[in-house]
Amino acid sequence: MGSEIIYVRNMSIDINKNKEKFTALLKSTGRDGVDALIEDLEQMGFFTAPASSGHHLNVAGGLVLHSLNVYHAALSVWESMKSLEPSLEYDVEKESLIIAALLHDVCKSDIYVRSVKKRKTKLGDWEETEGYKITYKNFPLGHGEKSLALVILSGLDITDAEMLAIRWHMGAWGVNQNSFEEVRNYDAARTLYPLVTIVQVADELATSIMERTAGQVDEL
Repeated sequence: MGSEIIYVRNMSIDINKNKEKFTALLKSTGRDGVDALIEDLEQMGFFTAPASSGHHLNVAGGLVLHSLNVYHAALSVWESMKSLEPSLEYDVEKESLIIAALLHDVCKSDIYVRSVKKRKTKLGDWEETEGYKITYKNFPLGHGEKSLALVILSGLDITDAEMLAIRWHMGAWGVNQNSFEEVRNYDAARTLYPLVTIVQVADELATSIMERTAGQVDEL
C-alpha cells in the first residue's frame, strides 16, 4: 500500500534510472499507444529537460523526476483519502493516477534552453552561472492545454478524467478568471472528476515540499 516518495535535497539526478521508472509505470497501464508516446517524449527532450528554469528541479532530468514525484504524491493522497471518502476506490483508478500525474507537464519538454545567467552571491557580488531560459516558440498553445494536445497527438488511449486532470492540473492558477466560460469549465471538471483535484494537490505537494532545497530556504 505504501508508495515510494522521492525526496530531493541535492541536485544530483540519475536520469537513466528515473527514465526507467517512468516508462515502466506508463507501460504498466497497458494502454494502447504508450510505446509511441514514449518515443515522442524522447524526441521532444522530455527525459533530459529541467522542471523549471530557476525554481524547483532546475537541472537536467528534473522534469521526469518531478513527474515521478507528482505520481507518488497523488498515490499517497488517493490512498489516504479513501478512508475518508470510500467512493474514491471506484471513482479514481490507479492507472489514471499514473497517466495524469506522469504526463501533466509534458508541455515543458521543449521550452527550456541552456543559458548563462548572472546571480548575486551572499556577499552581494555578481557571478555567472549556467542555467536555463524559457522560449515558447515551439507550439505556443499554453500549459495544461499543450500537455493534453501532445498526449492526444501521440495517439495514447486516454480517458475524459485523465484529459481534464492534465488540462486543469494548475488549478486556479491556470484559469483565466476574466473568462466566465473557463471558470465554469474548471469548476465542472473538478466536481465531476476527483482525479482533477488529486493531481492538482499532488503537483503542489511535489513542488513545494518534496522538491524544496536547503538553498531555497536560505534565500528567504
